[in-house]
Amino acid sequence: MRRHPRQPRRLRHSRLPTNGPAPYPTSRAFHRLARGLRLVPLIALAGLFLLPFYLLVRNGLAAEADITGTDWTFFPDSPHWENLRELFDDSSVPMLHALGNSAVIAVLTTAGTLLLASLAGYGLARIEYPYANHVFYAFLVTLMIPSAVTFLPSFVLVSSLGWISTLRGLIIPTLFSAFAVFLFRQYFLGFPRELEDAARVDGLGHWRTFWRIVVPNTRPVFAAVGAIVFIGSWNSFLWPLVIGQDRDAWTVQVELATFTTAQTVNLHELFIAAAVSILPLLVVFLVLQRQIVAGAERSGIDD
Repeated sequence: MRRHPRQPRRLRHSRLPTNGPAPYPTSRAFHRLARGLRLVPLIALAGLFLLPFYLLVRNGLAAEADITGTDWTFFPDSPHWENLRELFDDSSVPMLHALGNSAVIAVLTTAGTLLLASLAGYGLARIEYPYANHVFYAFLVTLMIPSAVTFLPSFVLVSSLGWISTLRGLIIPTLFSAFAVFLFRQYFLGFPRELEDAARVDGLGHWRTFWRIVVPNTRPVFAAVGAIVFIGSWNSFLWPLVIGQDRDAWTVQVELATFTTAQTVNLHELFIAAAVSILPLLVVFLVLQRQIVAGAERSGIDD
């Protein structure tokens, strides 16, 4: 039988030469250039996002002639800080009172919505009862109904209860948010059942388990939903305009509309008032931004 000639052994390990250029031309400069190119669109989008804030501050600290003039300057040579004092000294537009109304309404609306939505979301996620899915689907259907459809019936109901120009009429109809219930329900579906089982072994029911175990460990979703509700309540315009027929019940968004009328247009006060009105929203976002991101990540719709 003929044998094949013996093949030479192949080297198991081959080493690249230590001297000489690398086989693939890579360098730090190339990576830095690629990273810089990726940052260009992000910087452009950030600039577009910050443009309205720049216009608010620039026009709010400018004179009326600088706003309406044809010669545009990046920033006024001498900022008019007296515009801020003029805003709060204007007796025709009680901005400080409007800010207080908006703060009270937004805080109470946020607290009430978090209470009701979290209880409803926990019940839909954990308490088993007949037709639980049908109840959840009914919540989802309400999200598809335009708010304009329910606006008039809500107004008739509030008017029949005598809640016009009252905090009850401005707050109570806005406490029930199907979207907040949906977010809480999705978050609680991913909450570890082992913690709840341990609480029930210790003799806790659904109510005490929710307050002692679930709520302290679900702060991110509370922060995320609370920020969404607070911003929506603060920026609400149509409902406070219709219900708050007395000026003592006007919010900051309604007062902003009074700077532009058919007779006069007070631009510099309008811009400085708009800049002041968004400060609470910026504070809320900066304080809760980590919790908002964490809550949004864990309250998805993949469960």
